[in-house]
Amino acid sequence: MDNVVFQTQLHNGVLNTHNTCNSSEIKRRQPPSLRIRALDAAQPFDYETRLSEQFEQSTKLKIAIIGFGNFGQFLAKAFVRQGHTVLATSRQNYSSTAESLGVSFYSDPHDLCEQHPDIILISTAILSFEKVLKSLPIQRLRRNTLFIDVLSVKEFPKKVFLETLPNHFDILCTHPMFGPESGKHSWKDLPFVYDKVRIGSEESRQIRVEKFLNIFKKEGCRMEEMSCADHDMDAAGSQFMTHTVGRVLEKMHLATTPINTKGYETLLNLVENTSSDSFDLYYGLFMYNKNALEQLERLDLAFQSLKMELFGHLHKKLRKQMFGDEGEEVRRPVLLQLPRNGAALPAPSSDIGETSTN
Repeated sequence: MDNVVFQTQLHNGVLNTHNTCNSSEIKRRQPPSLRIRALDAAQPFDYETRLSEQFEQSTKLKIAIIGFGNFGQFLAKAFVRQGHTVLATSRQNYSSTAESLGVSFYSDPHDLCEQHPDIILISTAILSFEKVLKSLPIQRLRRNTLFIDVLSVKEFPKKVFLETLPNHFDILCTHPMFGPESGKHSWKDLPFVYDKVRIGSEESRQIRVEKFLNIFKKEGCRMEEMSCADHDMDAAGSQFMTHTVGRVLEKMHLATTPINTKGYETLLNLVENTSSDSFDLYYGLFMYNKNALEQLERLDLAFQSLKMELFGHLHKKLRKQMFGDEGEEVRRPVLLQLPRNGAALPAPSSDIGETSTN
């Protein structure tokens, strides 16, 4: 304590040493100003913090969403939640909605493209995809920008991308096989299909694709890499058929009853889920997937086969009632198994039971 007092008095020039030192001598004897030196002192811009911020920023993407309807907003929430910068543009003015989600909205696509996003993600209806892509001012983008679609069909956007975009743009075709309803609680174990159609060999471009895919991995999606052709083949037999059956049941105006079974509840839920989607989506699944028509023909063939099997049993029952015996065995026109996908459908015939299953 005495030492502190001594230094303080000396620093203030008030100490008179033996009354023999003049003011200039006192100044020469003053120690330098005291400084606090501590390794753990809080600094406003310490080096470690800056490095951490730079690393965090290097893992983030600037994603521009073209088409900010329900699905675009649905994806944007996850992008923002993971810390990515999200821009958006759309025919309608979604500026207030975008602001509430932490998204920058641009009414003019030119202004959006001038922000030089890492990714252009097109989230439009299937029917308007080509028109929207060709209307974008791609000359304002960086030459290595990554283009991504999220349509429910894949060969169609791949073809349009390759025909429209110069070779210096990257292309990733994807299909998140879920939406705002099925994915409202979690994306865990929901399938995400993708095809790296054209990605530059530079390391930065390879890393950028993985950063985007990692968004869906972090959300728990089941990642499925497959070609666009394989996707459309599988989707015609699953997604398109699901929508078709749901819309057929919707035409029947199914209603809940006091004695609903679990199976019937499942059918009602199917009708609700498929009817909530626009008819344009269903028409796009049919129009832009070359496998869809075959599935419709297979469904019709299966229905006709089932009807003939029922009527065959009925014929046998009526004959027994009328004649007291079953008489000669009636050869019922039954299709025991449908041809596999891609196999030729049988020609219409009453003798369907002989249809090959190869």
